[in-house]
Amino acid sequence: MLHCDVVILGAGAAGLFCAAQAARRGARVVLIDHSERVAEKVRISGGGRANCTNRDLDPAAPHRHFLSANPHFCRSALARYTPRDFIALLDRHGLAWHEKHKGQLFCDRSAEDLIQLLLDECAAARDHGGEVTRWQACQVRRVEFQVKSPPSADAESFHSYLIDSERGPVSAPSLVVATGGLSIPKIGASGFGFDLARQFGLKVTDTRPGLVPLTFDGAAWAPYAPLAGLSLPVAISTGAKKQRTTFHEDLLFTHRGLSGPAVLQISSYWQPRTPIEIDLAAGVDLAAELLAAKARGSRKLIANELAAWLPQRLADAWVQQDPAWQRPINEASDKALHALAERILRWSLTPTGTEGYKKAEVTVGGVDTRELSSQTLEARRQPGLYFIGEVVDVTGWLGGYNFQWAWASAHACAEALPLHR
Repeated sequence: MLHCDVVILGAGAAGLFCAAQAARRGARVVLIDHSERVAEKVRISGGGRANCTNRDLDPAAPHRHFLSANPHFCRSALARYTPRDFIALLDRHGLAWHEKHKGQLFCDRSAEDLIQLLLDECAAARDHGGEVTRWQACQVRRVEFQVKSPPSADAESFHSYLIDSERGPVSAPSLVVATGGLSIPKIGASGFGFDLARQFGLKVTDTRPGLVPLTFDGAAWAPYAPLAGLSLPVAISTGAKKQRTTFHEDLLFTHRGLSGPAVLQISSYWQPRTPIEIDLAAGVDLAAELLAAKARGSRKLIANELAAWLPQRLADAWVQQDPAWQRPINEASDKALHALAERILRWSLTPTGTEGYKKAEVTVGGVDTRELSSQTLEARRQPGLYFIGEVVDVTGWLGGYNFQWAWASAHACAEALPLHR
């Protein structure tokens, strides 16, 4: 039997960072993952360059960038480990990074550099009296909670978690679950963390794919399928009244539906059988522009006039919906031009579904935040059991927010772990 201070399940972003931070405090850590490689989601993120954090994150208003049954739950951890702190870590390791639009930070060279940074952080913990031992690939067969009675009335009881694994048993007073969610099963994602939460009586909120392409009925989508590969900036919305959410991002047409940053963002808020609304010419008073072209006596086809604001392929496909739009603009009625503009600025359509967890970047939902301390990420009714990262019901926007939650929740947990020396 191997004894240590903390066992961490999951060697992804949150698990690796938590292991490094805990070991820096002198903890003996055993990090277990069923995959041979660490941090697969880091490796494939950001086009292979890892969108590792976001400068625009406001810890005081996490509801702006995070989706959760309690969007304020993540405030404490995010306020104590900020994007600035993570940038300082990158700089300390000499890892070159660059900022894209909307505060998104990427590695200059490769996500592999970030993974190596995390491994180096784990190795450096030896200088602080701690140690990170990785067991990979290693399946966990069973997790048990044991309470040892005190030898005398004035002594405290002692609890431990016994993990039965392929590499043998290991026990620790603290168990951290950093196993992620259900998204991208081909790189090892599973519901193990949710099952473990339920084993110890914690509630798990309903889960669904997030940051995922949307799909449409094949016959209904047939007119748009030839537009696959076409991209343009749009405003996209879903929900009603106070629940309405809007993003201004790029949209991508696919053979099966819609993708691109705009759709990935809205997908986390979209509910089945409800419509989304897309403004294909965001910021343009399209009716006024078309009527002005008509007033100038333009003899261009309406599709060619539209090409000033839409990609030509999209304009050509769009006018096929109505014969009144398939003529020179000086021959079109004002009513037809108004109808065309309205349709382009308020394209309402109802997805039939999503591409599912196989294409989803994250899992929406997870371990209910009401079951956890926002300060420590420890289960309120199960001592020594912690949940961090994607396994928790905290889902960030596209653009580095989910990684920042991984770093922040891991840091908060590591700082709270009791060290039994």
